[in-house]
Amino acid sequence: MRLGNDEALRRLVAHDHAVLSTQSEDRGADLVPVVYAVEDDWLGVPVDRVKAKRSTRLQRVTNLERDPRATLIIEHWDRDDWSRLWWVRADLVWEPEAPPGREVSLAGRLVDRYPQYGEGSFERVLVFRLGSLYGWAAGE
Repeated sequence: MRLGNDEALRRLVAHDHAVLSTQSEDRGADLVPVVYAVEDDWLGVPVDRVKAKRSTRLQRVTNLERDPRATLIIEHWDRDDWSRLWWVRADLVWEPEAPPGREVSLAGRLVDRYPQYGEGSFERVLVFRLGSLYGWAAGE
């Protein structure tokens, strides 16, 4: 069953992690697991200092600088009960010059959702404008 926009948004806001897809110039789709926060028509993905990285220059940022479009997908899987399967896809556009205060506001939401971050653990928050939402569920 196709999910309506309101239900897709409700599931997106309630879920706690997703896969972000950007477009690499040489590899095509470049997917990475992320956490995120939603506020109004905006979505924030942290670039943090918590997890070890080989470089502070992330490929997803390079990809977004070339093409600001991205896709976020969340899904719910139940091995034993396929009537509980569902997914939501959000089309996003990266806004490198987000409206004043938006990055700070989304950073606050991220800290509230994921206490592991605490204050000051972000290099920055990638701010995206939410576009179309698509979703499907096997049951009600």
